[in-house]
Amino acid sequence: MIDIQDLHKQFIAQTGGSLFKRSAKRVVHAVQGVTVAAGDGRITGLLGANGAGKTTTLRMLAGLFPPDAGHITVDGIVVGSAGPVTGRPEPAQPPRGVGGAQRRTGGTLQALARMGILGDAHGLYPRLSARENIVYYGRLQGMQPDAANTRAEELARLLELKPLLDRRAEGFSQGERMKTALARALVHDPANIVLDEPTNGLDVLATRALREALRWLRSPEGGSKCIIVSTHIMQEVEQLCDEVVVVSHGRSVARGSVPELLAQAGETRFEDAFVKLAFPQEVAA
Repeated sequence: MIDIQDLHKQFIAQTGGSLFKRSAKRVVHAVQGVTVAAGDGRITGLLGANGAGKTTTLRMLAGLFPPDAGHITVDGIVVGSAGPVTGRPEPAQPPRGVGGAQRRTGGTLQALARMGILGDAHGLYPRLSARENIVYYGRLQGMQPDAANTRAEELARLLELKPLLDRRAEGFSQGERMKTALARALVHDPANIVLDEPTNGLDVLATRALREALRWLRSPEGGSKCIIVSTHIMQEVEQLCDEVVVVSHGRSVARGSVPELLAQAGETRFEDAFVKLAFPQEVAA
């Protein structure tokens, strides 16, 4: 289970400036109160327009930087803490190290070990085969070589990767890269799966294959995984998600199943419901 409570994050952006004029600083409120409760055996969608704060929220979930306020737990482990929850969560650690990267605490590492994360950049090693990419990440998760290779074979069957398994990743199509990156994220059989815009650039067949794989992973046979999918595509949410959190301008503004959101908005088309819930001022105007 993943529990995200009232997250906030702001950044300082440089604007303008020239050779003779110092650039001005502007505060960007990327996330201003996002709450998500994603249960086991369910697919929870984060639905929002580009720039709504979805990716920033997932990057905080991945421990890439701490929230300014709010907290995140993964199976009871506070991201940014020293270990499992024993009471009130400790404040997130301040940024440290080269480039201001957050020092990942014991709790964050424990939480990451319980997640499989597919970010917006798949980042495969092009000179390695699909199998080598998957096994390498298994080894990073502490798996023995034989176990990692067996798991790669299992995931190849699930994701229809068998013809690609021993091909080098350079030259893979977008769909082939996505499947390999997803197998890599699942190699250690995590209880929680986090996907950021997974269908971007995929054709119809690749999208359908991904959808079926996620449905199986949600099922008891697939391990009753807790799955979070970030997307801006209405059709994906309607066909895949058990619950949807609508994110707009850095805030979670509505949550529920697709029928519940339709009822909240008083609409029969999900696109109309989303626009009314996410942008009420624009609709009123």
